[in-house]
Amino acid sequence: MDRSPLARVDGRLARSERSRRAVVGALLDLFEEDQLRPTAAQIAERAGVSLRSVFQHFESLETLFAAAADLQMERLAPLLVPIPTGGSFAGRLAMLATRRSRVLEAITRVRRASLRVEPFSDEVRTRLEKARGRGRAEVERVFARELAELSPAERRDVAAALGAAASWSTWEHLRRHQGLSIERARKVMTRTLAALLGRTAQASGARSRDAAAGEADGGKPDERDES
Repeated sequence: MDRSPLARVDGRLARSERSRRAVVGALLDLFEEDQLRPTAAQIAERAGVSLRSVFQHFESLETLFAAAADLQMERLAPLLVPIPTGGSFAGRLAMLATRRSRVLEAITRVRRASLRVEPFSDEVRTRLEKARGRGRAEVERVFARELAELSPAERRDVAAALGAAASWSTWEHLRRHQGLSIERARKVMTRTLAALLGRTAQASGARSRDAAAGEADGGKPDERDES
């Protein structure tokens, strides 16, 4: 029995969407293998589609890179759960450092590739600016209580410094240029954030374990106020 015209159209749309996602996924996979400038032919081969299909779905490599950035955000969603703002400073600090280090490490290869395209792509530049803005906003939200203790001028400077300390650029410097392990880079981030807020990070090692356990229990930090 022949399918209805509507069913045939729906089938074609579904196949087209699968092909499109395969192309985007192939680009991300190539980035993860440190192929920072894959060609359309390489992307098509990895996706299992024709070269023509790549350009049927994406009018340029710029729009393909933008779609890849969107898919990466979708994949990272489980790591982007908001950090609670209640509880102790040590608990919030450890949870932010633990989660942020996981996210920054996860995005590293794709971010390196994106930075090569950013100067020439409005689409990629816009997405990177939004990602950087979200990162800064999260740090300011998590440490809002500590920032509120500062004068307006000092608050602006410290907030900017916090954003930089917890940024991918700093993470890349620690991991790639200083050669630190993930754990050591996380500890440096923790110590830097604490110092900028006039606190110490002496209990960070124990608190990081507490933060990991808190995430397993639904992301609830220690509720005792030790700030």
